[in-house]
Amino acid sequence: MDGTHLAPSLSAFRLPIDGVELALWSLAAALIVLLVFVFVNRRGRSTRGSALLLVGCQDAGKTAILSTLVYKQTLPTHASLQTNQSIVSLSPQGKSIRALDVPGHPRVRDQYKDFLPDAGAIAFVIDVSTISRNGAAVAEHLHNVLHALTSLPPSQTPPALLIVAHKTDLLQSSATPSSSPGAFAITRVKTILERELEKRRSSQSNGVGIENLGEDGETSDIGGLECAGNGPFRFDDWEGGDVSFIATSCKVTKRNETSEKTLDENEGLTPLLEWLEDTF
Repeated sequence: MDGTHLAPSLSAFRLPIDGVELALWSLAAALIVLLVFVFVNRRGRSTRGSALLLVGCQDAGKTAILSTLVYKQTLPTHASLQTNQSIVSLSPQGKSIRALDVPGHPRVRDQYKDFLPDAGAIAFVIDVSTISRNGAAVAEHLHNVLHALTSLPPSQTPPALLIVAHKTDLLQSSATPSSSPGAFAITRVKTILERELEKRRSSQSNGVGIENLGEDGETSDIGGLECAGNGPFRFDDWEGGDVSFIATSCKVTKRNETSEKTLDENEGLTPLLEWLEDTF
């Protein structure tokens, strides 16, 4: 007998792939892709830090905010040339974060960059009572922060960005036509900053130095002001991420006075506390 007739053809062992089997293989492939996406996404989120950075120009009220958050009352403060840090309790359940108050002096305010890997949020504090006359200087510092955020490596999730229109209690009642001083303060800060940041963006795009648009006299060609569309700079269109705005205030307790107010009763900082609880 010829041995060639005893060996079955290999094609005899091949099973036809029907529609059900093809659908199962497609489903398995889709699940693998989904699992890889979830893993990468979680890994990216896990790189976000857990600290709050309080940044902004001098006399914006950063240290007063920190003292209120930590000691439940606003203590007298003075300008500092080094970063202060404390633990802030966010809720009675024991939730707490590390908060860092970064000096606003132009020579040392870039210290915030050293803490970016640990930052889960940045609160850029602005004195709303003086923004009309020093808007260019504030925009210069904020521009630096925006550039730092957009320059982070892809493996690091950028910290949430909050712009705090602080010292709303110092606004003259005649300057707040609306019934909400907080809403008026946010509108003022947002409008002035968008105008000043657009000046900086336009100057750079036209090849003009922006050394005279701030208070430091430094020539800068940094980016970070990219927006969707072709219109002027708008925070709503900023490609670096979402930017939140709140209005706050806190009254300094004099050294010979005592305060029985708790942080929860200090309505001036309630928007900040609520934002922190939602963010961390």
